[in-house]
Amino acid sequence: MNQSGEVAFAQVRIAPGAQVDESAVLGPGTTVWELAQIREEAVLGCDCVVGRGVYVGPGVKIGHRVKIQNHALVYEPAELADGVFVGPAVVLTNDRSPRAVGADGRPKRAGDWEAVGVRVAEGASLGARSVCVAPVGIGRWAMVAAGAVVTKDVPDFALVAGVPAQRIGWVGPAGERLRPLPDRVGLWECPSNGNLYSENDGILTELSAQYREKSSP
Repeated sequence: MNQSGEVAFAQVRIAPGAQVDESAVLGPGTTVWELAQIREEAVLGCDCVVGRGVYVGPGVKIGHRVKIQNHALVYEPAELADGVFVGPAVVLTNDRSPRAVGADGRPKRAGDWEAVGVRVAEGASLGARSVCVAPVGIGRWAMVAAGAVVTKDVPDFALVAGVPAQRIGWVGPAGERLRPLPDRVGLWECPSNGNLYSENDGILTELSAQYREKSSP
């Protein structure tokens, strides 16, 4: 424990007041802030940031360089890939038919229902106070707008917003909204780095550097 009261081991920082189960695995460079709770057998990769008041459920799997902002709730059996961003107060649910009691009026226990998870692919971002209703998958580099409620799978690179969430555009890894090329149907460009993408039947694919070179004037 250092002078600030933080616990540091194997380059992991755990702030005072955080609860990290001894069976959880945290990679080097990961920081857990005050009042966060990381449950049994959860696995977090390297260089993650777990904000104040975050909840990470039992057995949740989180990749490298993931940032989970204050008071987000990540219920098991969620899986977050590398580079995922989870905004403040985001909720990843795990119950398709939530009830406190069964039809007989008795309290429901862990064995009375089957947990289902949210899967978030590489680089995706979940905006503040958005809700992902399991089971659902968020594609690579997709972006969920603040306050959106996701009830169906989100494609790679999709920008979704609203209740329920609908696709309103495309985004690239730089986080900028892609713009259509006016003289080339189905082609999109990142205004930040000029990378090109091809849209076909609602699926966006990043084009290779070789293609971009051939397409440049």
